Amino acid sequence: MIATRTATVADRDAVVAIWEACGLTRPWNDPGADFLRALGHDASTVILAERDTRIIGTAMTGFDGHRGWIYYLGVTPDQQGQGIARQLLDTSCEWLRLRGCPKVELMLRDGNPAAGLYEHVGWKPQDVRVFARWLAGEDGHN
Repeated sequence: MIATRTATVADRDAVVAIWEACGLTRPWNDPGADFLRALGHDASTVILAERDTRIIGTAMTGFDGHRGWIYYLGVTPDQQGQGIARQLLDTSCEWLRLRGCPKVELMLRDGNPAAGLYEHVGWKPQDVRVFARWLAGEDGHN
């Protein structure tokens, strides 16, 4: 049985380990800091999937007042293909719906093999381009 819950600060290392195992981290982002920032705001959280007491999946979820966003969706490689990602997406969407969010989006890096998963569970590609600008220095750090 898979249970979902929101993360606590004590879950940080286990969550970051999943992000790393799933290839979701990048050298210019500090995943531990990303995790703590998500928990530090009322408009964001990290949803966890657990089997027994083992954390096996994550979805960073936030609402900016206009759209909901999901980042760092990952399921441990040994648990993939069992519907856990879909459950995390559904739980994240419900968290957002309870906050009045009308639409949720997620971003995938080009080449991410999970694109087929999202289309399989009913998500549609959007015609948008994402632009970025660092506010804390060129590498994202102060």
